[in-house]
Amino acid sequence: MAKKVMIMDTILRDAHQSHAATRMRTEQMLPVLDALDEVGYYSLEGWGGATFDTCMRFLNEDPWERLRTLRKHLKKTPIQMLLRGQNLLGYRNYADDLVDKLVEKCFENGIGVIRVFDALNDPRNLEASMKAIRKYGDELHATDPTRGICEAAISYTSGPVYTMEYFVNLAKTYESMGADNICIKDMANLLLPFDAYELVKAMKAALRPETKLHLHTHNTTGTGDMVNLMAIMAGVDIVDTALSPLGNGTSQPATEPLVATLKGTEYDTGIDLEKLIPIAAHFKKVAAELEKEGSLNPKVRQVDVNTLIYQVPGGMLSNLMNQLKKAGKEDKLQEVLAEVPNVRRDCGYPPLVTPSSQIVGTQAVMNVVMGERYKMVTKETRDLFAGKYGRVPMPINEEVAEKVLKGEPRITHRPADDLEPEYEKLKAEVIAKGYYTQEEDVLSYASFPEVAENFFKWRKARDKGVDVDQAKTGVYPV
Repeated sequence: MAKKVMIMDTILRDAHQSHAATRMRTEQMLPVLDALDEVGYYSLEGWGGATFDTCMRFLNEDPWERLRTLRKHLKKTPIQMLLRGQNLLGYRNYADDLVDKLVEKCFENGIGVIRVFDALNDPRNLEASMKAIRKYGDELHATDPTRGICEAAISYTSGPVYTMEYFVNLAKTYESMGADNICIKDMANLLLPFDAYELVKAMKAALRPETKLHLHTHNTTGTGDMVNLMAIMAGVDIVDTALSPLGNGTSQPATEPLVATLKGTEYDTGIDLEKLIPIAAHFKKVAAELEKEGSLNPKVRQVDVNTLIYQVPGGMLSNLMNQLKKAGKEDKLQEVLAEVPNVRRDCGYPPLVTPSSQIVGTQAVMNVVMGERYKMVTKETRDLFAGKYGRVPMPINEEVAEKVLKGEPRITHRPADDLEPEYEKLKAEVIAKGYYTQEEDVLSYASFPEVAENFFKWRKARDKGVDVDQAKTGVYPV
């Protein structure tokens, strides 16, 4: 039976987040949006992740205005976004009322598919967001079947707890919570081709026939194309790729080679390669611009096998090396790499993804540099042991926990249960400061207060007729 494989292209979001620190501007996307809409993708990822922060912090763009602009041009193709569960678009837990409001506004401004994940794979941290996606998404889905989709993502990682049974059971849990799609989210490119085949086979057998299975990987270690192909042969419904100018390396495997590979087979994507050529030519110019301004380092396109050797994500390895360099202890790298699995075991084997990868890595560096394990601990390490990030997959080391927490209580309930409603209070703050122009401003302010306030000042200066270049210097008439 023929099985058309669908593609989500990440060119408008994760591709430039992975290669160029999310610095692509809306004006660099505009010339080809209409052409992208005609390709026939399952979806185009264009929002969420780091784009929200970067738009305001570095590009002087309103992320909500970017979303509305994308929606004006992408009339046929759903816009997909990445949401960090209870962390939304920021790096802390937010109250449930903010989660509800943000999801409502995402759909209202043009989002079609929301991919939502939790760094610890704790289903409790997805309860509020998935409930909101169903609440507002179902209304949207009733009028447009391609929109209002809830895609729950599993953070893929390796370790003793992360068995086939673990991933399949988690997929079934997310399906029972209301997910339309299940995503295997392999951010670190740790998933190997034959493992991908077995995992996809097992998940497809366990999930309902109507539940789509979506694979997200990168090509950091050079295995991404093989991972995608093996997953396709095992029956995956959707894979992520990135158009070649910003594909491969730390980004997703390139789109064009996969389209060509599958053409004429039972997995044919139905995408016309000829339609991609002029779009790729445009993004080749954009990539050159990003490289010229220093946002894109050509090294990100190279294969890095260290992830395969050390079983830590490339970004985590870079952080470890930078921390040791600052401490003048670069010769201690092998000791730190040996300490990482020990710290991870003490913490209950959290997935090595943001933020837990940074927490585990930093603590491993401190343990080695200080010459005594847990002599000094970060606030983040303490919070992880205290349960403030959520439930870790395995029991923590109680002896270490006693040393780390020093009597501080641990919580076993959902961390967000301790949070009071925030939206109305934050709205009052934005109004009092004179920045309120739309409900979305409150959500921007909630996510990144200082960054949003600086952007609001810049926007106010621009709207008052002050020279924009002057406004960019940080000299505001307000």
